[in-house]
Amino acid sequence: MTQGSVSVTLDPTSQPITYAKAHLEDLGRTHFIGIGGAGMSVLAEMMLEQGVDVSGSDREESVRTNHLAKLGAHIYYGQRAENVRGAKTVVWSSAIKPDNPEIQEAVKEGKYLVHRSDILALLLASHRSVTVAGAHGKTTTSAMIAQILETAGSGNLVDPSYAIGGSVRTSRGVIDGGHAGHGDVMIAEADESDGSFEKYHPYIAVITNVEADHLDHYQTKDAFQQAFVQYAHHAVGHVVACADDPGALAVLRSLDDSEKRRAVAYTTQDPTQLPDLGAVRIVRIGHESVSAKGEQVASEESPDAVNFPEHFTLTFPASLIPEYETQAEPTFSVPVELRVPGIHNARNAAAAITTCLLLGMRPADAVRGIREFYGAARRFEIKGVVGGVTLIDDYAHHPTEIAALLDAARRRYPQAKLRVVFQPHLFSRTHFFASRFAQALHKADDVIVTGIYPAREKQEDWPDVTERTIPDAADQQGIGGGWISAEPDMAKAAQDIAARACPGDVIFTVGAGSITTMDDAILAALRDRFGVADAAGADTEANGAA
Repeated sequence: MTQGSVSVTLDPTSQPITYAKAHLEDLGRTHFIGIGGAGMSVLAEMMLEQGVDVSGSDREESVRTNHLAKLGAHIYYGQRAENVRGAKTVVWSSAIKPDNPEIQEAVKEGKYLVHRSDILALLLASHRSVTVAGAHGKTTTSAMIAQILETAGSGNLVDPSYAIGGSVRTSRGVIDGGHAGHGDVMIAEADESDGSFEKYHPYIAVITNVEADHLDHYQTKDAFQQAFVQYAHHAVGHVVACADDPGALAVLRSLDDSEKRRAVAYTTQDPTQLPDLGAVRIVRIGHESVSAKGEQVASEESPDAVNFPEHFTLTFPASLIPEYETQAEPTFSVPVELRVPGIHNARNAAAAITTCLLLGMRPADAVRGIREFYGAARRFEIKGVVGGVTLIDDYAHHPTEIAALLDAARRRYPQAKLRVVFQPHLFSRTHFFASRFAQALHKADDVIVTGIYPAREKQEDWPDVTERTIPDAADQQGIGGGWISAEPDMAKAAQDIAARACPGDVIFTVGAGSITTMDDAILAALRDRFGVADAAGADTEANGAA
């Protein structure tokens, strides 16, 4: 600790705000450390929309900081003590360390120091709130709920507020992940990474899965599981959880009888094959299929040419909707079409539609609304087609997410060779799941693993974890070989994958870090190689990212 510094303990699970009594205006000027981050920028935008004086700092200028500046935020580049001196409240995230100069100054001046989850909890407390938790699927499911309500909501479901950790692609183009609406519903991702999601007391708590992650914080799988149990207990209305996931199923089974009567499970399984869940109501996903017709695109001449590659039915218990309770049949079914492929997205959609029904929406309206969902940004997002090679960008950064991505790709492009440039996210995650990453990536035909995106971590704390860790794990399992290699230079990896691609192949840039910045370079390399025009404009429009 440097001379003149003060001892600070930053605990994201502490609760300095009494959410039922506090108001946004009580916070005064609110300063966000790292305001350009995905989670922080969304909250800052929502507070700006509600008239709060907002400032923030970040290491460098970005699209998010520029956007916030246009909305009226005071943005500082570089983190210095003087940045917080005009603020009453200082907001930190789990990426911020106690020796940060703005944290130090906030403590010395007696500022109101709160974690980002406290701001989110305060916003949620003033709404009929929906929070979505899970190791995977949070952003997509949250975005689906928001899109359904925005597109097809009525009454107090119109114009919801939402705090989503990513942009959303719609027929109107890309919309930001944060919005302060005038309706009474608010949707938010419940980030489990640091345990702070247990602060929320939502009307509906959604659990997409409970697969161990963030073991740098939780240490054990049991502790991770227990955090989700507590999260579910805090729901004041309903719990909606995926019964296909063993961890989420265990959470449902942990509920008491009164909680089970308010819970809904969604599943691809025959309900009779599930363990006894008592009074939990079951939503069945059936007749699921993925079309391989992924290349048609919309145009002004043919606006309906876009395919809905994912098809399935949802069968609901009639008791889920008051107007159906008196019908003769105990269940009712609706067909669903999605623009985003994969059984994992069918599950996400089941969670989203079920949640909207519990909020009071009619099934036909919810299904109509989700047809307008083009995907969250960086989720199976087609960036372009050059010389017959398709480039897709995806945020997958956990082994299960990568496996789901490649399974969906294999079904949508059954004849294609799948090539992947994967940038691991976090040294700790790479360390804990190296073998599982190798197994998931083995679903592709050609993989280059690049240098690790550190986020909040430091290489010196994980000296043995490098871009070779996953290929080495593949070798140790006997599945290594020419299909997987390591290249620490992300730019060179991008050039190498483009050089190896042939017409009909599909290239994926995969990871939660900066790998997406390589998409333009890959497209440019493909154009140079094949000497053809880039079809990205049309294909991107087809995915709602125009």
